[in-house]
Amino acid sequence: MLVLGIESSCDETGVALVDAGGPGVPKLLGHALHSQVRMHEAYGGVVPELASRDHIRRVLPLTHEVLRQAGRSLPEIETVAYTRGPGLAGALLVGAGVACALGASLGKPVLGVHHLEGHLLSPFLGADPPQFPFVALLVSGGHTQLMRVEGVGDYELLGETIDDAAGEAFDKSAKLMGLGYPGGPALSKLAQQGDAKAFALPRPLLHSGDLDFSFAGLKTAVLTQARKLGDQLEPRKADLAASTEAAIVEVLLKKSLAALKQTGLKRLVVAGGVGANQLLREQLNAACAKRGVRVHYPELDLCTDNGAMIAMAAAMRLAAGVQEANRDYAFDVKPRWPLDELSAAP
Repeated sequence: MLVLGIESSCDETGVALVDAGGPGVPKLLGHALHSQVRMHEAYGGVVPELASRDHIRRVLPLTHEVLRQAGRSLPEIETVAYTRGPGLAGALLVGAGVACALGASLGKPVLGVHHLEGHLLSPFLGADPPQFPFVALLVSGGHTQLMRVEGVGDYELLGETIDDAAGEAFDKSAKLMGLGYPGGPALSKLAQQGDAKAFALPRPLLHSGDLDFSFAGLKTAVLTQARKLGDQLEPRKADLAASTEAAIVEVLLKKSLAALKQTGLKRLVVAGGVGANQLLREQLNAACAKRGVRVHYPELDLCTDNGAMIAMAAAMRLAAGVQEANRDYAFDVKPRWPLDELSAAP
């Protein structure tokens, strides 16, 4: 069964083709991605209307590119999947509209996918796919969550951010340091040149006794420190970046270990853009190795939003029988859609 996946929730247009017909984990046949970073850079953040218009321009050329990579044709597609939410409403509508129009023209069923479920299941596309059950650390954009995952569609929320997410803390702190957009990767790169112990920044909720997160206070502390440095900010910027990264990573690490202890599980999945952070991977790998815990990540090029994770999530939901594709080509989108609202009922 060939599943075409279309991702358009924010500022990346992704299309991918997955073969779910054979035994085992579905196989990725091809994927293509266009990032809008350069377009939004001038504005210091994503402009929703510009994002939507760019998705319209990109989605069909990317679809043709994926089919070329896979050596397949449009009539061979058996299901068209798309991101239904969460995300920017206008951007979501582009992907949903194209997917449903394509499905209707081919007479093939369509399936709306939860964006975060796509991230959650993206490590199954890697060389070392996980096995259920596991604890998942989702660190994608405005989302930071810990989930207990028993199977496809069976998710229990263990903890989540009560204000800024980890990705937002990276981006907003980088902006305060004048590192531009997108700030997270720039901050992490600069941090490699700095001293992580230079500034004593807070670790919010580190000892709260629960699995919730909070990064707004850290952002405020970075702002305060930057103002204190004044003219000395430029020569100390790498130290401030390193200290900021260390604070974020320590919170993510300690909360993940607490979730593993609480659940008694020995497998951790890390997914989402922040999951590509080198320091986070190093510290999680070291800490989990001491505890006999296996850690699984998506491939680096699949950490950001992409069509492959949408096609994979759709294929896995269909294979597990927790959702059926349909030929009702009327569609809606869900800009706000908690992951734990997904039902495992067929």
